[in-house]
Amino acid sequence: MGERSLRGSRLGSVSYETERNTAPIERQYVEYKCPSGHQFTVPFADDAEVPDTWECKFDGAAAKLVGGAEPAPKKVKPPRTHWDMLLERRSVEDLEEVLAERLEVLRGRRTRAS
Repeated sequence: MGERSLRGSRLGSVSYETERNTAPIERQYVEYKCPSGHQFTVPFADDAEVPDTWECKFDGAAAKLVGGAEPAPKKVKPPRTHWDMLLERRSVEDLEEVLAERLEVLRGRRTRAS
């Protein structure tokens, strides 16, 4: 008889524990607003650290905390140009010498071609 009562009850996939004698945790509700104008509320635990930005649930943009401080901008390294990389390998004086040598070679080609 005991085996028949468990048949079809999805044992293991459904919790039979009740919420009796348990107190829900205290919550705080925080408002965010995205650049598109969507405003929404997100619940957090009362003792949780609230982030400055949250992904908008309507369009996925980065929404900012209403009444909060501006998030700190991320440090962005400026892109390295070819000139920057060249200056890491050679000094300006070396580059001037190489330029003078190449100009001489080009001038020599012109005189021979004429």
